[in-house]
Amino acid sequence: MALGAYLIWGVMPLYLRLVHWVPPYELIGWRIICTLPICLLIVALRREHGALLRALANPRVVGALLVSSVLIAVNWTIYVVAIQSGHIFAASLGYYINPLANVLFGTLFLGERLSRRQWLAVGLAALGVSLLAWDARDMLWISLSLAVSFSSYGLVRKLAPVESLPGLTIETLLMLIPAALVTAWFAQGPDGSAMGRDLASSGLLAFSGAMTAIPLLLFAAAARRMDYSALGMVQFLAPTIVFIIGLGVFGEPLRPSQLACFACIWTAIAVFVWDILARRRAASGEQAPA
Repeated sequence: MALGAYLIWGVMPLYLRLVHWVPPYELIGWRIICTLPICLLIVALRREHGALLRALANPRVVGALLVSSVLIAVNWTIYVVAIQSGHIFAASLGYYINPLANVLFGTLFLGERLSRRQWLAVGLAALGVSLLAWDARDMLWISLSLAVSFSSYGLVRKLAPVESLPGLTIETLLMLIPAALVTAWFAQGPDGSAMGRDLASSGLLAFSGAMTAIPLLLFAAAARRMDYSALGMVQFLAPTIVFIIGLGVFGEPLRPSQLACFACIWTAIAVFVWDILARRRAASGEQAPA
């Protein structure tokens, strides 16, 4: 589930390039509006009406999801504006910082303990990220905002006593009125609404619902089942895909600092996977590597 979520988020810049003509804030509004029908359809197909109603009747759950909906809305807005403004490097750096924030949050708030090999992996990843951060220090506020907002979102969703589908449905319901107001405001402007101009454009815009709902459902389900630190290490997949897209599609040059960052991060992931495999062998009675 985590791999699926991060693969989709990795190719998100390609989708955003297709809808670059839509103003960023209007795009966020349509993402929310188009996500709700998908969530309600899946609720109907999976017959999770009861779980949805129980969650809506629980003030603690609704309060937590109100916080998470604000956090994800802030994250979406910063990301879309950054991509459409050409700050792809700063946006992808934010999701390189994000896993380190996950490890920090996991140890501070969830009591997760890392082994020595895992701390080595975190140190290698931090070294790689610091090389990128130095190159992008003028736009570092974008990267840090993305990292903190999404790590906080994941932490709230992990702690909220609600499964992924009812949770995302309620988040979308809570954001629906502001989203409708934003899209209505753009519809009254001189350029009119981005929705309804022609069939192809409307279809692309409506597809934002699937691009939003599917990875968030996968992520929320994974966050409730995985250690938050381990989930963070998997997340390095998404910004790596974004970097490859930046090089191959958007024509960004590959700088030595980026190459060094990749070497550090993928070495860190190899160490992290090595530790997981060693723990599994030890748990199954086999002799783990030293």
